[in-house]
Amino acid sequence: MAGLDKRVASHEQALEGITHEMRIIAGGFGLCGIPEGLIAELVRREVRDLELVSNNCGVDDFGLGLLLQNRQIRKMVASYVGENALFEQLMMSGELEVELVPQGTLAERIRAGGAGIPAFYTATGVGTPVAEGKPSEHFEGREYLLERGIVADFALVRAWKADWQGNCIYRHTAMNFNPLAAMAGKITVVEAEEIVEPGSLPPSQIHTPGIFVDRLVQGQFEKRIEKRTFRPS
Repeated sequence: MAGLDKRVASHEQALEGITHEMRIIAGGFGLCGIPEGLIAELVRREVRDLELVSNNCGVDDFGLGLLLQNRQIRKMVASYVGENALFEQLMMSGELEVELVPQGTLAERIRAGGAGIPAFYTATGVGTPVAEGKPSEHFEGREYLLERGIVADFALVRAWKADWQGNCIYRHTAMNFNPLAAMAGKITVVEAEEIVEPGSLPPSQIHTPGIFVDRLVQGQFEKRIEKRTFRPS
């Protein structure tokens, strides 16, 4: 049992070996389900020239946006700019290299990378700037683009519950990109809200099997709300 214990004592240990110019996949969507403590540790380490793959880049002063503030990201692979004004500014000025990917295609590229699939065809983006420079093929009279799977040096994941062996459960909207990211890292690090003993999680409820997880760390989360909306009184 001890040999299967994936726990590490600190976020510093969790990101041991991370260096400049690496490709990193981060789970989450906006501020929902993001690995807050692991992002903070990236900021603290001041690793630079990163290629970051995530649905978006947080907001100006929180989440992955902190890495933008610190100019640690060289290239961003994402689906949209969202609420991050600095992201927009750096993209438009050319200071930040940006690859915008349709959201479903991005999810499938990450899933494919984790499944060992180097590339796949999709009709999404045909006839748009998304298709520029990409090979295409016709199947049954319809054109499809060839998209590459994505594998990262590190995948940073946020779980609701995890056991010592790295089996993970995600909660509600945090199911977004976290299960995909967990598959696609050469080293996958999970930051969990609660860590429990092996056997505590019902097998039928596990979303990410521990075989995908290399390190597990206890997290403390602010869970900031990205945008509040109110219905009329």
